[in-house]
Amino acid sequence: MSLNLYGKKKKSVVREYAEALLLALLLAFFIRTFLVQAFKIPSESMLSTLLVGDHLLASKFAYGITIPFTGIRIYQGEDPARGDIIIFEYPGDPSVDYIKRVIGVPGDVIAVRNKQLFRNGQAVKEDYIRFADPGQIEPKRDNFGPVTVPPGKYFVMGDNRDNSLDSRFWGFVDRKAIRAKAWRIYWSWDGPGDIRFGRLGRLIQ
Repeated sequence: MSLNLYGKKKKSVVREYAEALLLALLLAFFIRTFLVQAFKIPSESMLSTLLVGDHLLASKFAYGITIPFTGIRIYQGEDPARGDIIIFEYPGDPSVDYIKRVIGVPGDVIAVRNKQLFRNGQAVKEDYIRFADPGQIEPKRDNFGPVTVPPGKYFVMGDNRDNSLDSRFWGFVDRKAIRAKAWRIYWSWDGPGDIRFGRLGRLIQ
């Protein structure tokens, strides 16, 4: 047994490393659970705002804090707003995370006519959207509604409107299923040797 200058027992190197590792794991769990989580963009549904291979940080704090596995909210946070890009549990499979843009909040009336979005009877100007088939009109995808967003629900769509499975096809997103608000891109590449340096640190909006 060894003593330090103050006569106290010295911790073994193994114990010191174990305690440091445990502290790091607890800190990482706290950050991931309550503050920030990393996500990777796997599909083209949010082009050109988000590209395949973008890695982003999302704020879990923005929309409130819930105790894991309980559904008990200890911090309310703000409600998602029109234009927010959110990460949520896909209604068809809650184990899968989706990312889309909020188009309608509770009470909004949403319709699409020949690719043009209408909200509460007014045409919405959307500078961020992309159309892969601008001259092709398809039912439901390009002509939809009107529908009224129910209380506690949200209507979401991808920015790549002709290549996005969203609320037009599978319905509304429940407020409780919204996990985080997309914040910043911390890494982006299109494979080894093709790092998109210009996107690193970009604010998502």
